[in-house]
Amino acid sequence: MNTTPQEQSPDSDALRPRSLYDATGAQLAEVLAGEPAYRVKQLWAGMYEQCKPLEDITTLSAPLRKRLSEELPTSLLLVRESVSDKGDTVKFLWQLADGNHPIETVLMHYADRATVCVSTQAGCAMACGFCATGQAGFNRQLTVGEIVEQVVRASRHAKQRKQRVANIVFMGMGEPLANEPAVWGAVERIHGDMGISARHITVSTVGIVPGIRTLATRPLPVNLAVSLHAARDELRDDLVPINKRYPLKDLMTACRDYLRVKNRRISFEWAMIAGVNDTARDASELAKLALSLQPTAHVNLIPLNPTPGFATRGTDMAGVRRFAERLSDRGVNATVRRNRGTDIDAACGQLAAGQPVVIGTKAK
Repeated sequence: MNTTPQEQSPDSDALRPRSLYDATGAQLAEVLAGEPAYRVKQLWAGMYEQCKPLEDITTLSAPLRKRLSEELPTSLLLVRESVSDKGDTVKFLWQLADGNHPIETVLMHYADRATVCVSTQAGCAMACGFCATGQAGFNRQLTVGEIVEQVVRASRHAKQRKQRVANIVFMGMGEPLANEPAVWGAVERIHGDMGISARHITVSTVGIVPGIRTLATRPLPVNLAVSLHAARDELRDDLVPINKRYPLKDLMTACRDYLRVKNRRISFEWAMIAGVNDTARDASELAKLALSLQPTAHVNLIPLNPTPGFATRGTDMAGVRRFAERLSDRGVNATVRRNRGTDIDAACGQLAAGQPVVIGTKAK
């Protein structure tokens, strides 16, 4: 794990950071001018290796911590913490420090690890009808610090159960590759300073072809997941409107190019919608696309979760299993994602950051 603060470009250092987690090492050194040089490393280690709140980084004096909290506040204010699955799924509703835009983060505990699902935008402009975030519309991009702080705060919570966050999925609110520079800045810090392997970081996209091509040039071998949901253009145009700009032919070419560079298997995400994309024809078309990639794309089937603005119901479990068998019969590896946190609107497609009601949870 890195103990030296990871730097961003010189241009970013010239800007005043919005928050503690937006600050680079060089910016923290400016704030700590006059202090011994090792204070920056102590602060950085407390923030990213130990995931401590500023007030608990006791290698710094109390007056210094107070000054830092005033000059560089945190960017996420906890509004509500919702718990499901007997405590195994936790959804955090945050208010951004600018006071206007709520976002959500989901922490999922498993027997041997914890996973954090992070948001990359406040809202989303992709307008996928079956997704609550897409129905809500777009507000603004998140900064590097606003993305990273979600992981830090969730990691702090996981430590209460003596678990370490081992996986990060960029599958929360927003389209990650529509905010690729900030997402990549967050990936570098999560990998380099929090010590989470790039092979345990997954970036999801609905098919932003330029973003996939940019991601292919990045140095770390992160996983790519494509929210496909339909394997023919006429249907995908309806379900995923960005397909009209980047149709399947262009998307698949970008995926093949990504594979040539990264040699990391791509995943296709497929929300199962009854009578819409769960037929034998859909299975055949999906299998053809998956098998056209080498190595063959893995298919992750997601029983559609209910959202208020999308009346169509999800495929029942018998239909999901039948669809998975059709893919398997054609040589495609497919798994069915277990729904987590449906009752607290924390499952795939349900994040909308609605109803910001304070319930007295500590913001630490």
